[in-house]
Amino acid sequence: MISAFDLFKIGIGPSSSHTVGPMVAALRFRTRTERLPGLARIQAEIFGSLAWTGRGHGTDTAIFLGLLGHDPRSIDPDAVAGLVAALGAAKRLGPSGPGFDPAADLAFNFTDVLPLHTNALRFRALDGAGAVLDAETYYSVGGGFVVTEAEAAPGAETDCPLPYASAAGLLALCLREDRTIAQVQFANECGSRDPEAVEAGLDAIRDAMFACIDRGLRQDGELPGGLRVRRRAKRLHDDLTAGRLRNARAAHEIVDWISLYALAVNEENAAGGRVVTAPTNGAAGIVPAVLRYARDFCPDWSEARAREFLLTAAAVGGLIKTRASISGAEVGCQGEVGSAAAMAAAGLAAFLGGSPAQVENAAEIAMEHHLGMTCDPIGGLVQIPCIERNAFGANKAVVAASLALRGDGIHRVSLDEVIETMRQTGHDMQAKYKETSLGGLAVNVAAC
Repeated sequence: MISAFDLFKIGIGPSSSHTVGPMVAALRFRTRTERLPGLARIQAEIFGSLAWTGRGHGTDTAIFLGLLGHDPRSIDPDAVAGLVAALGAAKRLGPSGPGFDPAADLAFNFTDVLPLHTNALRFRALDGAGAVLDAETYYSVGGGFVVTEAEAAPGAETDCPLPYASAAGLLALCLREDRTIAQVQFANECGSRDPEAVEAGLDAIRDAMFACIDRGLRQDGELPGGLRVRRRAKRLHDDLTAGRLRNARAAHEIVDWISLYALAVNEENAAGGRVVTAPTNGAAGIVPAVLRYARDFCPDWSEARAREFLLTAAAVGGLIKTRASISGAEVGCQGEVGSAAAMAAAGLAAFLGGSPAQVENAAEIAMEHHLGMTCDPIGGLVQIPCIERNAFGANKAVVAASLALRGDGIHRVSLDEVIETMRQTGHDMQAKYKETSLGGLAVNVAAC
């Protein structure tokens, strides 16, 4: 069982796999070696997708911050520039720490791809003579998850009160136990946390999502990175609010509100702001946008129903991560935006009173209609096409939930089948379409 608190991580943008994961890996290596006798210098090397799009995704900055001892959950985004500048001047990880020159001690390996995953980082701890005291390779496998080769090896499954291994198994479990999907997920979360802690944690995730939307609605100007992409959320919010005051509303206005919420989050992500992986940073706007739609436009909003939404979304996201992937570098954007849309559709269907079968149908519809989506960010930046894709993914999620709730849960294609199709499609997809910026829009549109 993958916990909601593993899928929904509070961190900073612009990428869970290329920013949050590398920062976690660097912090882990710093913690592991900080008391190592004779430690004089740390060096880092990044491979594959991390190297190809690392500067656009802020991977280098994330590694600097992690080695300085900062955690993505608590780092102040506004302090990042100053911390990086100070490191560049001091060339040392703290007053009494080992040496680290950002220009010389971080290598971008554009040639080698390590076998376990394309998002690989290797750290070395050296003594004064340059001999290696310790070394470790980490893999940022999507959604902020980081593993070593030893941790990625098959092992014992995590104990949980109500285990299941597939969507079909989850539906059978719900029927046998007479529980909803959210209730099953909650019971499993309580296997490692007190119920009160689970509820408080879910509320904190919800609050962080909504805070990100609210901040995105207040910001204006251009996003960093050189593409000169203008923020749109504030302007769109102002237009929609003014239209309400004039009592001038288009019939499709609700689509604009859903898009607005998603744009606000992903513009914040592109600017390096605080976001929640859901299940990744590149797709971070979809679940919050649909949850905010549920709060602002659907009846019977409550904190308990918001938890039901998030628990249901987490159950679906856990299935996708376990049976396929949520990493754009592994399966393309279908694994990020497609997974997020499936999670949001399931959450909304549950929020609106859908049965477990209808919830599973909603997730299947949303995922099915993202199959084959490539990950080809222009300039290696999580801006084009990523930001707009979140708006479309959020609206697709609402449509998927609505279609499922109009039915009785009986449908031809199962969620398990569409997840397996996504996995196979990602396996067959050429590497240039999987977060490398070597194909698609990334090469057909000028980066500057």
